Amino acid sequence: MLDLTSVDLLDAFTRELKLCKLRPDEHVVVLSEPTSRGDYVAAAFGAAKACGAHVIAATVPGGNPSPADSTRTGAGPGLTAVLNDSTAQELLKAADLVVDLTREGFIHAPLQQEILRAGTRILFVCDAPDVLIRNLPKEEDKAEVLKGVELLKSASVMRVTSEGGTDLVVELPGSKPEFQVGFADDPGRWDHWPSTMVLCWPRLSDGRIVLAEGDILLPFKEYVRQPVTLEIAGGHIEKVSGGAEAQLLNTFFEDANDQWARSLSHMGWGLMRTADWFATALYGKEELMGMDARAFAGNFLWSTGPHPVLGRESYAHLDIAMRGCTVSVDGQEVVTAGRLVDF
Repeated sequence: MLDLTSVDLLDAFTRELKLCKLRPDEHVVVLSEPTSRGDYVAAAFGAAKACGAHVIAATVPGGNPSPADSTRTGAGPGLTAVLNDSTAQELLKAADLVVDLTREGFIHAPLQQEILRAGTRILFVCDAPDVLIRNLPKEEDKAEVLKGVELLKSASVMRVTSEGGTDLVVELPGSKPEFQVGFADDPGRWDHWPSTMVLCWPRLSDGRIVLAEGDILLPFKEYVRQPVTLEIAGGHIEKVSGGAEAQLLNTFFEDANDQWARSLSHMGWGLMRTADWFATALYGKEELMGMDARAFAGNFLWSTGPHPVLGRESYAHLDIAMRGCTVSVDGQEVVTAGRLVDF
């Protein structure tokens, strides 16, 4: 039987690497572990060759230092095999572009910042094939997310409200506004295919977050079934109350044995219009990291745990995606009741 899926993947990866502005004189490292998708390794390798670049496929042993299982959580502590191997690190720093096909990536690992400071671009790829292809980014997406970043940079307060009772006030000065656009085209840039979002790392936030039925808890990849109320003070979760999901969150925070587990991390809104809110329900948990939920156009995404602005290293990383919120920046709405607003 012909494996025609590989043809689609090669085309998608080639288009993606062209968005990353891969040049024929550049060097690409395709990084994988034994449990990475072999068809992704082949597609990335073939795409780099199709772009005329020099390419090396590097497979290192699996396993990470996190106390939690590696199930495409987005916590990103990195692979022990790379964290403890200076030769592997030097290979990545020497590359112009690293296509990271590991299960977790190095999203919140200090090592990733070292690699980026060397000028290396990193593209992390983890979700299912049709999720990648459906959400293949467009070059013009970058201008839209940068517009959101500039808005946050010049603003003082972000406020998030919902009909369910959410009312969160976020202080923006010093929050290091950032973005994800789904391709890594600038030197020293990390990005995630697929993703289109604006985010920041606030120092302080106060108020109440109320999760509604149908909001998504990641990395559990579960939908909220009963409302959950979280009381926030000074950027910390003081109290969680509600139904079964409230108990799940409280147990996670307690079991994490991490001083930053109840501290808020990054937050922002999604702009990926091709995202499917129901992808979390339609795929197995091993197939997805959950970028449809994280980057869904008009969502409010907030997280717990690691915080680079405040120097907090943590494995207790949750991403929680909410629909139906209104997000305003210095009084200007960028999302109204879950719908993106042109500004």
